[in-house]
Amino acid sequence: MVDAQFDPKRFLANQTQAPGVYQMFNASGDILYVGKAKNLKKRLASYFRASGLSPKTEALVSRIARVEVTITASESEALILEQNLIKSNRPPYNILLRDDKSYPYVFVSSGEPYPRLAFHRGAKKKKGDYYGPYPNVGAVRESLNFLQKTFKVRQCEDSVFSNRSRPCLQYQINRCTGPCVDLISPEDYARDVHHTRLFLAGKNQELLRELADEMEAASAELAFERAAELRDQISALRQVQAQQSVEEGSADMDIIAVATRSANACVHALFIRQGRILGSRSFYPKLGLGESEADVLGEFLPQFYLAGGREVPASVVTSVPLAEAELLSEALASARGAKVHITHKVRTHRARWVEMAQKAAEQNIVARINSRKTVTDRLLALQDVLGLEDMPGRLECFDISHSSGELTVASCVVFDSEGSAKSDYRRFNIEGITPGDDYAAMEQALTRRYTRLQKGEGRLPDILFIDGGKGQLGVAERVIAELGVKGVLLIGVAKGTTRKPGFETLYNADTGQEIVLGSDSPALHVIQQIRDEAHRFAITGHKNRRDKKRRGSTLDDIAGVGPAKRRELLRHFGGLQEIQRASVDDLAKTSGISRRLAEDIYGYFHDD
Repeated sequence: MVDAQFDPKRFLANQTQAPGVYQMFNASGDILYVGKAKNLKKRLASYFRASGLSPKTEALVSRIARVEVTITASESEALILEQNLIKSNRPPYNILLRDDKSYPYVFVSSGEPYPRLAFHRGAKKKKGDYYGPYPNVGAVRESLNFLQKTFKVRQCEDSVFSNRSRPCLQYQINRCTGPCVDLISPEDYARDVHHTRLFLAGKNQELLRELADEMEAASAELAFERAAELRDQISALRQVQAQQSVEEGSADMDIIAVATRSANACVHALFIRQGRILGSRSFYPKLGLGESEADVLGEFLPQFYLAGGREVPASVVTSVPLAEAELLSEALASARGAKVHITHKVRTHRARWVEMAQKAAEQNIVARINSRKTVTDRLLALQDVLGLEDMPGRLECFDISHSSGELTVASCVVFDSEGSAKSDYRRFNIEGITPGDDYAAMEQALTRRYTRLQKGEGRLPDILFIDGGKGQLGVAERVIAELGVKGVLLIGVAKGTTRKPGFETLYNADTGQEIVLGSDSPALHVIQQIRDEAHRFAITGHKNRRDKKRRGSTLDDIAGVGPAKRRELLRHFGGLQEIQRASVDDLAKTSGISRRLAEDIYGYFHDD
């Protein structure tokens, strides 16, 4: 049974489907297990099934009191980060999987017509080249498997190779070219070995240029089968060689990111030593009135380093600029006995580290806010503030999003006693109104929503929140009255003059009362949470609608991409699909594509 303080259902309901690493802790705060996932939500859900778990997994799950996640840009980054965390933390449920022998290598033999590709560990006595070291056996196996599928260089033992009279199963499943029975010439095989060596040596761009040149030559010679094979190799290489942001350089620094939501804050730290992420952790400092993210970090960092006696690195990178960065730098330098550099302006891999920490902070604070106990406490506080006889069991909130009045989308989000009820969320594409008329957009959305509910297609809320002042609230009152909806309390949520969280004014449509709550009020926190979620859901819907027409577009429709640049992109990536999947960094590596144009191309094919 899972620890009583940990609610798997609530935790999973707010998890991301992005790749990343998760760390499991017990009630004492000791780390139990570190794992990676291509899809964090699916992987974490697999631990909390009703049946089918192994005894070891059941023992692990029974001790879980807290789970933290760190989002990465790709599964390969998650793999590297997972290994770094396991090595530095030695979680008890990971130790059995570790191999502490000498580091493994990939070996490519030489001095023979058909060289062999193999796993190697130990003394380097054989004639050939050794590539590595790799962090573990699994990483070598993954590389060998990829190379076998991509370049088809033999991996069989020499004794097996020299005694075959017909090709083996690897040839039958297209993972070997059959050199053992002379089904490939030494020249063609040497070309595949050359490409393999380039890959293992990390000469990615040189390898891709050669493959692109060969693909064009094959097409010109009408050897379309060979051209397709080269295209697939380019595609496979693009995926496996996605730029790593987990391990790079030799930096010693801490990356500190902060996220605030509904009067809560999460600070997520990545600890970088010798260019490797050795650990990460989330902290949840208590907020005061109207504190900004910079305020949170400004108070958190001195306590973190100076009061806690923690190791101070040579550099601290923050997600937001600090007002007293120079003063803090001097204090930390005094504690460290050497200069400490504090900055938020970073580029390349450091910028990607900051992004990783920021995403982790945002994800972890959502999970914390939506814990069962927090939701119940906030709903009870809301009942008290509004003078209700019973605790409200269902809340709805509407918001509007558009770009200069175009492609307007209205959102409706739903919260209940379990927190956000995402299966009940709805979006409405608004049509037939004057562009920019938010009142008309709200009227259309409310009419469509509550006409359906009146027909029995769903459940009416106890409280309906309208993001806006008295004008928006008046529209909602009129629609609800015309539809004959009963038993729904209407509350308008207007931002204060500063438009900062914590200064909202509530308008009660039943009593006409204006309510201003303190920034530490749990009732205000749940209102801010549902308001912010409605805003996010509306913006996402608008972006999806705005960009829908782009998804089927070709490169010709992108400003700045002419015939020459289109040719270079297709040459570089091997096809339109791979261009659509590429990151900004990968696009910018294409000849003739500037960083700015790469950002334009990436933005053209993506919603965010």
